Amino acid sequence: MTGEVDHSRVSAAIREAETSTSGEIFCVLARASDGYFHVAAAVLAGAIMVLSLLVALWLEWGWRHVDASTFVLAQCLAFAAGVILLKAVPSLRIRLVPKRVRYAKAHANAMRQFLSRNVHTTSERTGVLIFVSLAERYAEVVADTGISEKVPQAEWNRIIADLVVAASQKRLTEGFESAVAAAGALLATHVPRGTRDRNELDDRLVEI
Repeated sequence: MTGEVDHSRVSAAIREAETSTSGEIFCVLARASDGYFHVAAAVLAGAIMVLSLLVALWLEWGWRHVDASTFVLAQCLAFAAGVILLKAVPSLRIRLVPKRVRYAKAHANAMRQFLSRNVHTTSERTGVLIFVSLAERYAEVVADTGISEKVPQAEWNRIIADLVVAASQKRLTEGFESAVAAAGALLATHVPRGTRDRNELDDRLVEI
């Protein structure tokens, strides 16, 4: 996922969506949810160990002898070279990280943003966070208890799927606009706007 996003258009979409609901929508765009250096280094070390074992078996099978100290030195040099490469080219790190780990990091970031942006502090617990983390190709909707108890997860999943597709096609602005509009329609159905409704969260998208 790559691309830029028009903040003014997303803000306008949020304001429009909230005209029919007492729910509050907040958007966060993360370029990445972790640096992944330590995770990638651990995966690299494991891969070198497995490869070393295969090389050792191949040498044994071919009746070739390599001094143990030389073999260990080769392992260390391979790991050091890999670490230098990971430091020099950060974009390589995430390629070594399993998808479940990437998604776990992105989900943890979404929850941090939900709390740090005070989406959980609305008076009726009707805050909704729309979150995208580009490096992990991950999107999530985090709804507070006043919403999550009323809206089935399948409804959010459809919004998430469309947002991921839009982001992958470098249509971030359109993706957020559509996600906000769809979320607003759900909120209008389940928590329509009351006569004393007030705007409790900023109508904007934050990039981190």
